[in-house]
Amino acid sequence: MSKTVFAALLALGLCACSNGDARAGDSAAPDATVAGTATGTGTGAAPGQAAATLAVTIHSANGAHVFTVESAMTEAEQARGLMYRTDLKPNRGMLFWPYPTDGSGPREASFWMKNTPSPLDIIYIRADRTIARIAENTIPFSETPIPSGEPVGAVLEIMGGRAGELGIAEGDRVEWPGAPG
Repeated sequence: MSKTVFAALLALGLCACSNGDARAGDSAAPDATVAGTATGTGTGAAPGQAAATLAVTIHSANGAHVFTVESAMTEAEQARGLMYRTDLKPNRGMLFWPYPTDGSGPREASFWMKNTPSPLDIIYIRADRTIARIAENTIPFSETPIPSGEPVGAVLEIMGGRAGELGIAEGDRVEWPGAPG
């Protein structure tokens, strides 16, 4: 079996796991009650490919905070997310957009930390690009769902504790190239 076919089958298997029962999904990936999935293996890119990155800027009361993030735009990328990652840097992360990937419009999201060894701040972003909720310092490997609490159009994951360190809060505005509005 070729490496490409094996990688495709592996990605499909990860998607199936993370989009099934809300307790059967993968990592800080959105569980089945949502649409995609979040944190995955390595990068949002397929094995052997470099992950696409973009700048995400959060405008908070104390200034602008810029993160260079990997873009998870497909179900497979969102299923893989940041799982198994131990190398996340302070101003790096992953943006799950569009969310959900099918473009059906904002919906409630619920991520969990199965297979995710590093704590994350999961930032749920409304369709108007304001922060709806920040789940700070999520518990590594936890299978407890972490809900958005309202419909969202994107989700940003950054190193655990960074939102608090930088003074990022609910209601802050988030911008990235190609964002709606």
